[in-house]
Amino acid sequence: MIFDTITAKTTADGSSAINVIRVSGEDSFSIVNKIFKGPNLNKQKTHTIHYGHIHDHQKIIDEVMISIFKAPRSFTTEDVVEISTHGGNFIANEILKLLISHGARMAENGEFTKRAYLNGRLDLTEAESIMDLVNAKSHNQLQLANNQLKGDVKTLVENLQEEILNIVANIEVNIDYPEYDDVDQLTNDLVLPKIEILIKKIDDIINESETGKMIRDGIKTVIVGKPNVGKSSLLNSLLKEDKAIVTDISGTTRDLIEAELNLDGVILKLIDTAGIRTTKDVIERIGINKSKKAIESADLILLVLNQSEKLNDLDMELLNLTKNKQRIIIANKMDLGNKLDLKDESVINISAKNNQGIDQLSKAVKKLFIDEKILNSDKTLLSNVRHIGKFKEVKRALEDAKKAAIDQIPIDFVEIDLRKAWANLGEITGQSSGDDLLDNLFSKFCLGK
Repeated sequence: MIFDTITAKTTADGSSAINVIRVSGEDSFSIVNKIFKGPNLNKQKTHTIHYGHIHDHQKIIDEVMISIFKAPRSFTTEDVVEISTHGGNFIANEILKLLISHGARMAENGEFTKRAYLNGRLDLTEAESIMDLVNAKSHNQLQLANNQLKGDVKTLVENLQEEILNIVANIEVNIDYPEYDDVDQLTNDLVLPKIEILIKKIDDIINESETGKMIRDGIKTVIVGKPNVGKSSLLNSLLKEDKAIVTDISGTTRDLIEAELNLDGVILKLIDTAGIRTTKDVIERIGINKSKKAIESADLILLVLNQSEKLNDLDMELLNLTKNKQRIIIANKMDLGNKLDLKDESVINISAKNNQGIDQLSKAVKKLFIDEKILNSDKTLLSNVRHIGKFKEVKRALEDAKKAAIDQIPIDFVEIDLRKAWANLGEITGQSSGDDLLDNLFSKFCLGK
């Protein structure tokens, strides 16, 4: 494919030691040559760096180093130039203006990666993994992104597609050449076991993906409890900073306080809520309603109780309110004695004020959400919600094919469902992705990617 020439700054805004400006397209070298005082880039070898100055007529803009990557040996597979300038937005913007005035245009979000995909250098899963790399906040997230970038998901999808195509090919041969004696006469009875094996494989992948999803996206964790049990103290203790105001006055927290925590490789998206109780205070009541909504949408509830007091009606209400959610009960204020009577409940005893017992929380979270055996195995772990959704569509199509086979519906109708499953797998890697999907995916990238 031949596209116009695009440019964008690949480094973040603000003061820095250097900025990098990327140019990609058929006219990259000629456009940069017009503003570069240095060696002629068209005559240089690929993957080399050259010293010179960017100028606007006789006015020098900056002293730069220029890296060149000739097609197809570049990220986009096009001719690419990367200009390393001194840091600061002003210099970068001046150079971008010059590049645009000589024929380049500003790249859209994710357009460099989109070109890498459209030009066949990356499949869609590998392209998406680049943004996961950029956004990684833990070693586990980084590992998942790297596995996807090296093509693990692509290989998984292609192997499953091949299994489906083998069944389809045999069906086609039987339909088109029934007189061939050496071709297995596939009946619904013979197709059915193959479909069931595929469904089992897809089922396992979907179930195991829950671990990957939680690692990639983090666990939405809501801290719940009655007023003054130490919710804000727990938040501060986990974050090792004074994120929330802590006082002895009940109802200090009146709105949701949000923060992220890397808890031994698992990202918790923490929400500290207003203490739940009956109150006439209008503002506090709004905060309590927000707390209840947060509970409904949470992946995990950290229910904080005061173990220096006996359970009261409000504690029992909260225990009942969260009983159908994934939760960890935290008995705070262990330094003041234990008066709680919680039968058949697993409890973590802590003192948030004195930072005691906090280390037990990471073990409890991993036990609920992270399958360490899967994580440490060599299995390909899905983590992207789009990929998981497509695998669920694949499963539905295979189940339709299974039902058709059981009902002894003509074999060519079974084939239709199998082809649908194959096509859904293809949408994961981008074999059959529409423009709307691509535009939506790449719009979420930062500009220089």
